[in-house]
Amino acid sequence: MSETGYKPPKVWTWERESGGKWASLNRPVAGATEDRELPVGEHPFQLYSLATPNGQKVTILFEELLAAGHSGAEYDAWLIDISEGDQFGSGFVEVNPNSKIPALMDRSGPKPVRVFESGAILMHLAERFGDFLGVPERRAEMLSWLMWLQGSAPFLGGGFGHFYAYAPEPMEYPIDRYAMETKRQLDVLDRRLAESAFLAGESYTIADIATFPWYGNLVLGRAYGDAATFLSAHEYEHVIRWAEEIDAREPVRRGRMVNSMSGEPETQLRERHSAQDFETKTQDKVG
Repeated sequence: MSETGYKPPKVWTWERESGGKWASLNRPVAGATEDRELPVGEHPFQLYSLATPNGQKVTILFEELLAAGHSGAEYDAWLIDISEGDQFGSGFVEVNPNSKIPALMDRSGPKPVRVFESGAILMHLAERFGDFLGVPERRAEMLSWLMWLQGSAPFLGGGFGHFYAYAPEPMEYPIDRYAMETKRQLDVLDRRLAESAFLAGESYTIADIATFPWYGNLVLGRAYGDAATFLSAHEYEHVIRWAEEIDAREPVRRGRMVNSMSGEPETQLRERHSAQDFETKTQDKVG
């Protein structure tokens, strides 16, 4: 239905589904819709997620920590299929009352601790293992870029991505509005990465790990169909250099596979319970 001439009512009410592809899952209230316990594996960390950009942030960090020798970072990654409403099960809502992936239960101490919101999970794990935080004198810079991403990604995903790829029909105004903002953010990144190898300086940190699944995947042509062409991503040469460098890291390749339900079968590892799963349990082997 065209939005031309639409006039908002004095009081908004929820009368019909809206939101295109995800319409059946959108609702103006929180809380669980069904009783469903979450599975628990044998490792210290229990991750409940999906390989969206926010989900990839956490699995990439886990794989980076393990590759760096932090054996205590072993984790079980359980698939939460948001297209089926798994995020509204009672067990998931207990871990994340906002019903968004990723959600983490840290069982490494005497009492389980829940951590939700991807940025909080990255900080929790990086501080827990004392890695990927950058040098102390650049901590404020790292935190600034991490929080920049947390505030900026909704414009890319919930704004540009939604109206460009998922809305019921294309609408010029919101696409123009969010394309402009996405390109401005890419320009912010490009200018920063012209100055330094990584966002916080010369060290690869959780600021880069958080930003890569959103803007790295975008400039590499992996987001929202032909969005890279539409946004002239080739113009951002420093972002592309940075994205290609991160993309070449083996832990990043592995992290992008975990909880994936799209792409080639050999790149999809629906659940991850050990490093061996990358060799034996991808969808080309079990699907």
